[in-house]
Amino acid sequence: MNQPTPHRPTRAELLAARDKTVPDVIAPGLSVLFCGINPGLYTAAIGHHFGRPGNRFWPTLHAAGFTPRLFDPSEEQQLLPLRYGITNVVARATAAADELTTDEIIAGGKRLRRTVLKYAPRFLAVLGIGAYRVAFARPKAKLGLQADPIGPTRVWVLPNPSGLNAHYRAGDLAKVFAELRVAAADSAAAG
Repeated sequence: MNQPTPHRPTRAELLAARDKTVPDVIAPGLSVLFCGINPGLYTAAIGHHFGRPGNRFWPTLHAAGFTPRLFDPSEEQQLLPLRYGITNVVARATAAADELTTDEIIAGGKRLRRTVLKYAPRFLAVLGIGAYRVAFARPKAKLGLQADPIGPTRVWVLPNPSGLNAHYRAGDLAKVFAELRVAAADSAAAG
């Protein structure tokens, strides 16, 4: 199968992407809803989650066993039959997540709660400990399974897969993502 040729946005397209949004990849009954902090300009310009070259989300999903092969961001809808989805804490695109205000992240956390209660995935996987701590008022939260679910949905915090997160090498990211995949599979098997 041929991989799609990715669109590489121009500088003008990147600048025009500021404050744009990228539609969620979501459906009821997902096993895991992955939640980024917010879209970057590259992602908003191409209209697909985790679209920037160098972002390790798609390679990590594959290496952790979530996907049968490496997906291109343009294939994000193919996650739904696998019972995975994607959303963000804050919907608007910025050049960097540090451009978001605390109030935006808190408001995004409230919106995310409503989304999770509506769609009821088994797990919400927040990709970024800092964003989780602010959005959910959990300043001492650690990576991994959280004590506080959202309705029936269990919350799991994972490292941000951005290429800017130098704290985790590719293999280490795959390992911690795989821990969630195993927990989600065990949860599905238990009913």
